[in-house]
Amino acid sequence: MGKVSGVFLLVGLCLGAILAMVLIPPSRPGPVAVAEAAPSATTPTVEEPEDPVVSPTPSSSAAPDPPPKSADSQALQDLVPGGQVSVVVYDRTAKENTVSLKPERSYTSASLVKLLIALEALQAGTPPSTVQRMLSVSDDDIASRLWTALGGPLIVTRWANKIGLTGTRPPEGPGRWGDTRITAADVVKIYRYLLDHAGGGARTTIMRALSGATESGSDGVRQYFGIPDAVGSLPWSIKQGWACCRGSRILHSSGAVGEDDRYLVVVLSSQPSSTTYASAGRRVTDVVKALLPAIDDV
Repeated sequence: MGKVSGVFLLVGLCLGAILAMVLIPPSRPGPVAVAEAAPSATTPTVEEPEDPVVSPTPSSSAAPDPPPKSADSQALQDLVPGGQVSVVVYDRTAKENTVSLKPERSYTSASLVKLLIALEALQAGTPPSTVQRMLSVSDDDIASRLWTALGGPLIVTRWANKIGLTGTRPPEGPGRWGDTRITAADVVKIYRYLLDHAGGGARTTIMRALSGATESGSDGVRQYFGIPDAVGSLPWSIKQGWACCRGSRILHSSGAVGEDDRYLVVVLSSQPSSTTYASAGRRVTDVVKALLPAIDDV
């Protein structure tokens, strides 16, 4: 029996070895499977979430935005070679500026100060017909009489304080009302006050005069440059300004454009004094034409 038991023991050991050889291979794929899983997690799965970084989604969402202000500014400035130009377009419905270029730059007002003289004159009881003529034909004689009678530089100071005109200053020479200093931002504020806060009588008188502005001013200068020449059939109400030649030629175009005076447009320019009024006026007209895309009614 001892020999038989040894035989059985030997057979058992052999069978155990064979079974071990058969069973071990299926257990080996464990490490192989882990080795394959690691590359699949880093290569296709991790890199795919990085693809959106290359995707144009963020830049495409910004693509419809307007060009940078600097590009717009340079294009407008190029329309006034050798000079300076400031522009504001204010949308009264949206209550925001749709265009703004150098709005705080200071200019000689020329006849734009007549808007403040008109407000003061109507408050003082001046006949509306007198104020309307001063504005519609830009009558300098009437402006001078009212300026002297109503306090001169104090007119500018009073209305600047009342409306909040931060860049508007009286002239250094008390009698030279046309040398009042203004900015495009402040001119927009004057129109906003006139249309939204002034008494009905003053608003009606002044806006009727501005919508009835004549093609030539009382001094013979054609005053349809800028807004009237640029906006076609759109309704407009304007106050223009021009002066020469103490270092430069001044041409300003300002007013309300569109139904219900929706857009306030102000273009102030200082151009070389060697430029004629006709040429300088065409340049201001070109600036306003460049602003038309900002006016939704067009």
